[in-house]
Amino acid sequence: METTMRPAEMQRINTPELAEAFILEQVKNVRAQVGDKKVLLALSGGVDSSVVAALLIRAVGKQLVCVHVNHGLMRKGESEQVLSVFRDQMDANLIYVDASDRFLDLLTGVDEPERKRKIIGGEFIKVFDEEARKLEGITFLAQGTIYPDILESDGVKAHHNVGGLPEDLDFELVEPIRLLFKDEVRMVGRALGLPESMVDRQPFPGPGLGVRCLGAITRDRLAALRESDAILREEFEKAGLARQVWQFFTVVPDFRSTSVRAGRRAFDWPVIIRAVNTVDAMTASVPELPWPVLQTITGRILAEVPGVCRVLYDLTPKPVGTIEWE
Repeated sequence: METTMRPAEMQRINTPELAEAFILEQVKNVRAQVGDKKVLLALSGGVDSSVVAALLIRAVGKQLVCVHVNHGLMRKGESEQVLSVFRDQMDANLIYVDASDRFLDLLTGVDEPERKRKIIGGEFIKVFDEEARKLEGITFLAQGTIYPDILESDGVKAHHNVGGLPEDLDFELVEPIRLLFKDEVRMVGRALGLPESMVDRQPFPGPGLGVRCLGAITRDRLAALRESDAILREEFEKAGLARQVWQFFTVVPDFRSTSVRAGRRAFDWPVIIRAVNTVDAMTASVPELPWPVLQTITGRILAEVPGVCRVLYDLTPKPVGTIEWE
């Protein structure tokens, strides 16, 4: 890595022309650094890793080996989108690992949020380590480090949980977007031809839906969470809210509420909608959503998601509440 300081004279990448110039420069730099060696990348499907993947595909093609680990806690359609964009459209050298059962089995009965995070992060490192050791000739490790990561971590980077890989793998880092802010990364992603749904992807926690399926994760409640979240995203998109609201998602807690279905008493889960606007994620406000949109979302969730009997809207700003529930 050349430097962790952004040069004072470095232009903000705020036009397609500057993004193209940046891409040309980084393609040249990556080729000079990598030569004919292979590069490994943990491709989560998030903005940063996706932009790095697209950039390195342009620079070194099949020398890049992408590993996408599905830990069973992705949002609906996310792994499928990664495969469609990178394997089918960009012809990437992509390894897909469906480790859903492995992760969910380890999480059975675990209800403490920090322990869930450690299990998910630790197991990801193990899976990625296993895949890395199956490969031959890997010299470099690409990471989606961006400039705020450097500022916030004092140069120590473990953004994709790959920072915990065993030292004996001894990879040299390739970090082509390390001096960019998030808005610049998105601009570069558009110039590289990535779909808007990937470039504009909302912040998503490393443990994925594991911190939105509150308490001990069960497969049926996780399925309800995934489906309700997909409905929320679809209806926000239809209503033109997807780009007006900074972040929005659903939460399914580990308790049941009384309901009535077909004239009979039942006990089902509530779904909580969380939507916030923020500039720096340190404080956040709750937008006043159009009532017809909330009614539509509520009706669809109650009709289409098994095991759900109530839909709630979280009105809590930050502070006091955090953006995520766990």
